[in-house]
Amino acid sequence: MPPKDVKLRCPYCRHAGVFHPSEQSLDAGWLEQRRRTDGIVENIQCGAGIRICPNPDCRGIILVHVEGGKLVSSLPSELIDFDATALPQAILSSIEEALKCHAAGAYKASALMIRRVLEEVCKDKGATGGNLKDRLSKLSTSIIIPSELLAAADELRILGNDAAHVEAQAYDDIGIDESGLAIDMAKEILKATYQYASLVERLKALKKVAR
Repeated sequence: MPPKDVKLRCPYCRHAGVFHPSEQSLDAGWLEQRRRTDGIVENIQCGAGIRICPNPDCRGIILVHVEGGKLVSSLPSELIDFDATALPQAILSSIEEALKCHAAGAYKASALMIRRVLEEVCKDKGATGGNLKDRLSKLSTSIIIPSELLAAADELRILGNDAAHVEAQAYDDIGIDESGLAIDMAKEILKATYQYASLVERLKALKKVAR
């Protein structure tokens, strides 16, 4: 049987917490025998059941799969955490879709949604150029982005002119690592573009209240 309490980040409200079973939950448990690489056969206690988000404003229902006391997977899948503060709705929607695709193992789709996030940021801030790399370079003149980050980002295939085409070889080769790196880069750009300014304004407001 799976443990009663499971720790994870809610895919609905993004709060991390301890998820408890509901009173109506019926857990399923089973024992699996697996052979290790050294030939030793191990008995693995597995289980599945429904858990409820502890956030009273959410109470999302999650199906969890546990093996050996450790969470293996959940449905909906646990998402990479990110800060949604001060993000325009269109950009927020796009990055949420990118994270859902990544969690579902759809790494190509996730990378393309991250490309869309970056395109939307450039459009919102009026950064122009012949391609996405040029537009991001233009964006860096109005916000603080480490030059090393943009230089290293050139290695990401999603920034190429043809990265959005299904037939492109670069697109076909995108996997979990590049998808995850693209998300991390986008989070830093979003932070620099929208959230530093929001933090500054909040600090200024705090100073006014203190007076």
